Amino acid sequence: MSRPLGLAAVQMAVEPWDPKATAKKMSVVAHQIAYAFPWVDMIVYPELTLSAAAQFGRPPTPREMSACRADIPGALTDDLCQLAKRLGRWLVPGSLYETDGDAVYNTAVAISPDGEIVARYRKIFPWYPYETESTPGNEYTVFDVPNVGRFGLSICYDMWFPETVRTLAWMGAEVILHPTLTTTQDRELETVLSRAHAITNQVFFLDVNAVGSWGGGRSSLVHPDGHVLHHAGEGEAFFVQHIDLDDVKRTREVGTLGVTQTWKQLRDHGMRFPPYQAGYEQGAVFDELGELKIPSR
Repeated sequence: MSRPLGLAAVQMAVEPWDPKATAKKMSVVAHQIAYAFPWVDMIVYPELTLSAAAQFGRPPTPREMSACRADIPGALTDDLCQLAKRLGRWLVPGSLYETDGDAVYNTAVAISPDGEIVARYRKIFPWYPYETESTPGNEYTVFDVPNVGRFGLSICYDMWFPETVRTLAWMGAEVILHPTLTTTQDRELETVLSRAHAITNQVFFLDVNAVGSWGGGRSSLVHPDGHVLHHAGEGEAFFVQHIDLDDVKRTREVGTLGVTQTWKQLRDHGMRFPPYQAGYEQGAVFDELGELKIPSR
């Protein structure tokens, strides 16, 4: 048995404060991938590819932010849907700032080869206290690729909260698609987290970062057995990879590297975890913690 998927990850820089120019660049790269690697089924981009505000290390002006916000569905996503349909590929165009009334969400979508938005995920953990323009989402999102398997959506800072990926895997996700936008010194730690999520949840974990004036990059794809299938550098690049979702089934059945059958043990143990039952806010760890704010000098 085999459930193959051709996966492409695009590590790119955006056109500052110009979603239309960035969308054109995304289209050019997607066409290059489809032409050179016709076996690729899905193309994934970094976080906020069409909303460049976080790329340049300063708060955007109101005019800049307005240019980088969009309705979903709307003009920007309509163009992306047409691109997916034209190419006949799955498209996960990173994320963008979505407007919904007075709220602004950091939202990722998955677009089918038919040009339809089949999934929408609002980032549950914005990077507070810095990403203050973003409202937290409150729903986990998975979607199915017919005859292949189930995919989960996660965005950037979500990865620092292991419950997010664990929940997606519990919901049946076999591949986690994780657009990110990290230019800070903790990027090295995120490469460790990517591998840890793949290992502890026995999933493929695709972490796609942007590049820009501060560097960043180092996107990666990790196998459910913990092998790093690809690790990119710090410049603009894309990489392609054949994956087989039956590898996930095999790893969960016989154990990671044939050794650890963690999902079966979680199922059979019957343990209930106190933070989930009582609420995190009840934990003793918070007794001496201050408020969530930018540290002062």
